[in-house]
Amino acid sequence: MRTDDFDYPLPDELIAQAPVDPRDSCRLLVLHRGGGAGVTGEAEAIADGGSVEHRHFYDIADYLEPGDLLVANKTRVMPARLVGHKAKTGGVAETLLLKRREDLDAMGHVWECLVNPGKRLKPGALIEYRAGGLHAPESSPVVLTGEVVDFVEDSKGGRLVRFEPKGEDPATGEPRTLDAAIHAAGHVPLPPYITSYEGDPEKYQTVYAMREEHSAAAPTAGLHFTPELIERLKAKGIGWATVELEVGIDTFRLVEEDDPTQHVMHTERYHVTRDVVDAVHATKAAGHRVVAVGTTAVRSLESAFDAEAPAAEPPMVARGFAGREDSADTLGRGDIVVRENATTQLYLMPGSTYHVVDALITNFHVPRSTLMMLVSALATHDQIMDAYAAAMRERYRFLSFGDAMLIE
Repeated sequence: MRTDDFDYPLPDELIAQAPVDPRDSCRLLVLHRGGGAGVTGEAEAIADGGSVEHRHFYDIADYLEPGDLLVANKTRVMPARLVGHKAKTGGVAETLLLKRREDLDAMGHVWECLVNPGKRLKPGALIEYRAGGLHAPESSPVVLTGEVVDFVEDSKGGRLVRFEPKGEDPATGEPRTLDAAIHAAGHVPLPPYITSYEGDPEKYQTVYAMREEHSAAAPTAGLHFTPELIERLKAKGIGWATVELEVGIDTFRLVEEDDPTQHVMHTERYHVTRDVVDAVHATKAAGHRVVAVGTTAVRSLESAFDAEAPAAEPPMVARGFAGREDSADTLGRGDIVVRENATTQLYLMPGSTYHVVDALITNFHVPRSTLMMLVSALATHDQIMDAYAAAMRERYRFLSFGDAMLIE
C-alpha cells in the first residue's frame, strides 16, 4: 500500500465553491458494498461486487430503516482565522487557531496554531489583529495581539502563540475577554481550496451544532442536513445521537510520506457520552445499524471502542467485519465505552477493523488524504476509487461544500 494508491485527478471545476440551497438538495452517491440494484433498480456495478446509485440527499431516508441510529458530530467551528500585521514591519500575518494548550497556560491564552508566512513568524514575533479582521481599515482598533513563543514539533507551519486581548468590550464597557477579542478579529476559516465564497458563514456550520465553538473546521458531512429532514428521519423511527470531536490540524494536512503507515496523526479531543453508548448498544441489540454522519463521527465512535472491555451481548461488531482476528466476536472481548474529554490519534486505513460503525455518510475527500484511507477501510480501496470515478463522470461537486456519499 502506497500513498499514491489514494491519489486521483480532481479537476478544479469540480471543487465546490459554495453550498447548495437548500442544504439537502445536493446530490447523493449511494455505494452498496454488497452490490444489488438498490432502491432505484438502476445501480451501476463497481469493483469487488459493489454497486452505486445516483440520488439526492433528501432521498437519504430511502436507505435508512426504522431502528437505525444516526450519530453526528455536533462540534461548532470557531472564528479561528485571524489575519493581522506584524508589529515591527507591518507585514501581513495569518494565524489559524487549532487548539488551546491549557497544559502550557491554565488561562487558555496559549494556542497551537498554523501560521503563514511560516518562515517569517519565528519565536518573538508579535502580531496585531484589528476589529473586523481580514477587511479591517487602519482606523480599526487593535483588539488582540499574538506573540509567537515556540515551534510545534512535527508540524510544518505550526507555532505556539500567546494571545492577549486589548481594550474594552464596547457592549459592556469591561476589559475585553480573549474570546470576545477573537470574535472581534476572527473569521470562520474555509478550506484553502474554497477561494471565492463570500456568503453566510453559518452555511459552514451544521444546523445542529452546539453553541460552544471548539473546532478549526466543520464536520462537513453534516452540512447537508436541514431541521426538516432530521425531523422526517426521526418520524420514520430513525434514531439521532451526537458526539463531539474537535476537528484539528490533520484536516489541513495531506499524507506526504510515500508509505502512509509512516504518517503521524495529531491528537484531537473527543467526547462520547453515556447516552450515545446506550443508544449504540440498543441499536446493535435490535439488529439495526449505526450510521456515522461524517468521518469525525467515525473517529469518535471507533476511538471509544475499548478492546479490553468485557464484550457486550451481542458482541460489538460492525457489519462486514465479523470474524476479523481483532473483532469482538472473535476475541470474546471489546466494547464501546464512555469517553469524556479524551484524545485520539486513530488512523484507519485498508486492513483496519471497524467495530462500531456499520455505514457512513460522508463527502468526497481530497486526494492523498487520511480521509481517503478511512473510507477505503470501510468499503474496499477499489470500490472507493470506482465510486469517485463515477462521481466525476456524473459531474458531482467535490470536497467541503460538495455533494455526499452514503457507504452502506
